[in-house]
Order: sequence, then structure tokens, then C-alpha cells
Amino acid sequence: MNQINLIGRTTKPPELRHTQSGTSVTSFTLAVDRPRSKDREKETDFIDCVAWRNTAEFIAKYFAKGQQMAITGRLQIRDYTDKEGNKRKAAEVVVDNAYFCGDKKTQDYGCNAPVFEAPVTGQDFAELDDEETLPF
Repeated sequence: MNQINLIGRTTKPPELRHTQSGTSVTSFTLAVDRPRSKDREKETDFIDCVAWRNTAEFIAKYFAKGQQMAITGRLQIRDYTDKEGNKRKAAEVVVDNAYFCGDKKTQDYGCNAPVFEAPVTGQDFAELDDEETLPF
């Protein structure tokens, strides 16, 4: 099973582009802190990520540099040839879902808020009497 779950901060604003066929694609780098023990200094991994279509548009529209984000996706290894003709490999996370993560000061909804849905508030519910029938 190839599944990745990460929480980190964007290192720069996500970059939205379009393929020749018009498909949206967004690339960004996520800075993810490693767990640390008492005697080690904080270490951070910088992980390249790519998102496609609606997820790409969502990330490009709502996330800025330094904003905390939770993502799920899969690891992809690509082979390519560099400018000098050397064969290289690149690893990146292909993002399936992106979530707001953080505190209200940055207008985030918390790590459990799914993509494309607004947060649920108490105003979204109506109180029913015990004798009323449920609408479903």
C-alpha cells in the first residue's frame, strides 16, 4: 500500500499551472518536522508535492507561504534526464486530499476539516421537539 499522511508548512505560495490540455496542476514544498528526542536538535524534511485538478485549484487558492496544511496522498518516483544527459530520479507526493490545519488566528478550520467543505457551527443545526419526526 502506498499512502502518505503529512502535516507541515508550505515553504512558498503554491504555484498553479495548466497542462497543454488545460488540466490544473499545483506544485509546492511542505516543510515537515521530524520527531525529536531530548538530546537531538529539531530536524525538518522538505518534501516536494504535486496536486492535480480540483485539489490543485483548491490548494493554490486557499494556501499561502508558511501556512500549515495536512495532506494525504501517495509517493511517486519519477525517472528523468537532466540537462547534462544524466539519468536522475525525483520523489514527490501526489496529493489526493488537502486539509486546513492550525489555529483560528490563521483562519484555518483544524486538521479534520475536509477539502471543499466549510466548518460546521452550532448555527447549522435546529433543535427538534421530542415528538417531531426526523426529516430523513
